[in-house]
Amino acid sequence: MSGSTKFATVLSRAVVTPLARMLWRPKIIGRRNVPKRGPVILASNHRSFIDSPAITLMAPRKVAFLAKQEYFTGTGFRGAVSRAFFGGIGAIGVERGAGAAAQQALDLGLARLHEGEAFAIYPEGTRSLDGRIYKGRTGVAWLALTSGAPVVPVALTGTQDVQPVGSKLPKLAKVTIEFGKPIDLSSFGEASSGRARRHATDAVMAAIQELSGQEPANTYNNPPATIVERVRRVLQPDDPTAAAVDPD
Repeated sequence: MSGSTKFATVLSRAVVTPLARMLWRPKIIGRRNVPKRGPVILASNHRSFIDSPAITLMAPRKVAFLAKQEYFTGTGFRGAVSRAFFGGIGAIGVERGAGAAAQQALDLGLARLHEGEAFAIYPEGTRSLDGRIYKGRTGVAWLALTSGAPVVPVALTGTQDVQPVGSKLPKLAKVTIEFGKPIDLSSFGEASSGRARRHATDAVMAAIQELSGQEPANTYNNPPATIVERVRRVLQPDDPTAAAVDPD
C-alpha cells in the first residue's frame, strides 16, 4: 500500500466515518460477528450506490470491495478527490463485463482474501430496483470454497432512501446495517462443483434474506442484454464469472 493510500485510509476513518455517523446515525447490529482478523467475505444485499461506503465505513475492520475503474482514472482536482476517497475506503478499480473481466474481478477479491483481508461482495450482482432480494450468483461461493474464508451475511436497510437510484446527492434517512453470524461453506463441497457452488450460494442468500426481511424474487436480477450472453448463461448457469458483483 502506497503512502498516499495509507493517508487516505486514515483520513476516511478519522473524518468520513464520524461525519457519516453524525448525519445518518446508522444502527449497527452484530459488529462482533465480523472476525477481527483473517480472511472473511461480507456478502450483502444491494439497494443503493452508498452500500459499499456504508459497509466499509461501519464495519469493525478494513474491508475491500470492487468499484468502477472510472473512479480512479479521472483528471484534475475532481479526479484526485475521487481516487483519494475510493482508495481510502478500500475500493479496488475493475472494468465492467462478463467472462474474462468478471473472472479478473473474482481473482482480485481472492487475492485480498489470501492476504488475510476482508472482502465485500453483492451476490445479487447489481442493485435491486423494486426492493425484492434476487437469486445470488455463485461467485460468492467460488470465493469462499476456493479461499476457505467464512461468509458473513450483511443486511442493509434504508440506504435506498439515502441515495435512491438516479439521485446525485444523498439525503437524510434512517439506515440499519446488520452483520449476521459467519457461515462456513466448506461442507457444501469443492469450488469446482457447480452443484456445490449453487447450494452454498443459496444458503448465503437465505441468511441475507432472513436478516433483511426482503421479499424473495426467486429469479436473477439484471438479465443479460445480448443473445450470446443469454445462451452462455443457459449452457453454464453456475459459472462463477456470470456475475460476481456489479462495481457501481
